[in-house]
Amino acid sequence: MESKTYVLEDEHGVLRIAGTRVMLDSVVAAFEQGHSPETIVQQYPALSLEAVYGTTTWYLANREKAGHYLKRQGAVWEDWRRKTNQTANPVVQRLRSHASYTEADAE
Repeated sequence: MESKTYVLEDEHGVLRIAGTRVMLDSVVAAFEQGHSPETIVQQYPALSLEAVYGTTTWYLANREKAGHYLKRQGAVWEDWRRKTNQTANPVVQRLRSHASYTEADAE
């Protein structure tokens, strides 16, 4: 009997559910929050019920590998957050400028 692969690494090192763009992180987070496989399928329509069960089985069987990956992903997301916060959003800049301009007019 041939076994299926439910979790694959993409060209960027991101673990995704085979045949989809859904990241392992998303399914694991939902699973860890206690969502049922049926609810996870509703949240991610690209996934089949089989894929969710297969992914959670892979996660449970590979906790150490998954843990290292999730820790690495957490660092990547934190780096992106930091970079995003350092780069001023033009819309936010305009709103702040407008707010300070409006406050000066009120005085």
